Amino acid sequence: MNRADRLSDFYRTLKPQPLLESPEFEAFYRAELNAVRGTDKVALMKLGLERAHGGSPYKALLMGHSGVGKSTEVTRLTREIASRYRAIRFSVATDLDPVSFQPFDVLLLMIAEIAERTARPVAEGGSGRKPSDEPLRQVWDWFGAEEEVVKRATQVSAEIAAGAGLPADSWWAKALGLFASVKGEMKYASVREKKTVTYRLSRLSDLIAAANKLIQQCNQALRQETGHEWLFVGEDFDKAGVSPKQVEEFFLSYSNALQELDAHLVFNIPVALGYSERAAQLPVAPNLIITIPDTMVFRPDHSPSPEGRTAIQAVLEARVNPARFAPGQMERLIVASGGNLRDLFSLTNAAADLAILRGEPAEGQVKTEDADRAIAELRSDYERRLGQSSFDLEVTVGPKKEPITYEMKADRLLRIYRQEPTAKIPDPVLHSLLRARAVQEFNAERWFGVHPLVVDILASQGKIKRPKQGPVPGGTQ
Repeated sequence: MNRADRLSDFYRTLKPQPLLESPEFEAFYRAELNAVRGTDKVALMKLGLERAHGGSPYKALLMGHSGVGKSTEVTRLTREIASRYRAIRFSVATDLDPVSFQPFDVLLLMIAEIAERTARPVAEGGSGRKPSDEPLRQVWDWFGAEEEVVKRATQVSAEIAAGAGLPADSWWAKALGLFASVKGEMKYASVREKKTVTYRLSRLSDLIAAANKLIQQCNQALRQETGHEWLFVGEDFDKAGVSPKQVEEFFLSYSNALQELDAHLVFNIPVALGYSERAAQLPVAPNLIITIPDTMVFRPDHSPSPEGRTAIQAVLEARVNPARFAPGQMERLIVASGGNLRDLFSLTNAAADLAILRGEPAEGQVKTEDADRAIAELRSDYERRLGQSSFDLEVTVGPKKEPITYEMKADRLLRIYRQEPTAKIPDPVLHSLLRARAVQEFNAERWFGVHPLVVDILASQGKIKRPKQGPVPGGTQ
């Protein structure tokens, strides 16, 4: 995992995926970025988990705006607690049906994962011990009235038993068959009958009881064999394409499921949910709703932030050779990204590709015209995001219940740009701007800023006055 020395290789090291595996994490992670964000949120979670080891479950909800590197910070957390915990990471976007998943789907996935992983040999991260029959039977019995599920699971169990040399009627074989069957169903939950969903939700408390017995037993086995405990990490509840309605039901309407679960867990939630009027109903204490902030390229007074820019540059230079940029062009891309890593990688990739198409050799440089075009294209994308979205059509504000309009957004953007204290009070307008990434949130002092590209847009519309000389404060032009 080496940084790209040629323009033609930029795309290999500037992929937007989080750093999940050790080789890429060690090659590309830079602590400088986290150091300028304020309080180290990973250190806070690590401290809580260290105190919880062998005791009451640690439960935290993690927030962060798109592109700030939440999943990469979770990787850092799992590495730093590796002497005491084994992490079970899952994604609601890929492991479940993101549109129609139900609270019991999350619990069933957790049950299946912890049982299967606990049974693995110690050398493969497990305990080498299978769960006892009782909790497995309780999970099986939870589906007792669903004849089709039981029939399908029984068929799969027989195949697994035959292949693994297990007795066909063993509870472990039955459980493996059930887990395999149910995992397939979870990914296509939209085709489930409504009566099935209603029946399962009515018996959710029974599933929680069965899950707790299984989790306690699995934790005990792992602790006795290795000294570790299991930590569940649930991710992507805030991703585009994941139903906000299902997320709210899981974390609010069925918050008792997480409250009563006897498991260590760190789940991420959408920022809008964490700041909503219903946040008090979330299943953890307010101090355990943890936010990974943006990295600033400007200070609140719109002067440059050298610390933030230097930290972001360290991240970029770990992935690409700075010699591939003409003087000043790397910093221009950093500023235009607003410190957002996803935007930074996208901009740099686009600029490198434009340089190649312009005829620049592989060991040439990203020049002014390449950066100009890449920044202009991303600015256009941000301008589109400021328009009215389907979310804006659903949410209403004010005594007249008016839909959110661009005029409302522009007014809030200008108030945030001027750092008016009341402008940061959460409401549907602010949530819309945060979701569009037009507004950014910074460090422990919790201040908001307007993205530099959006500052450009407001200036082009005459809403922010251009100075007689020099660039627009807080913008890229």
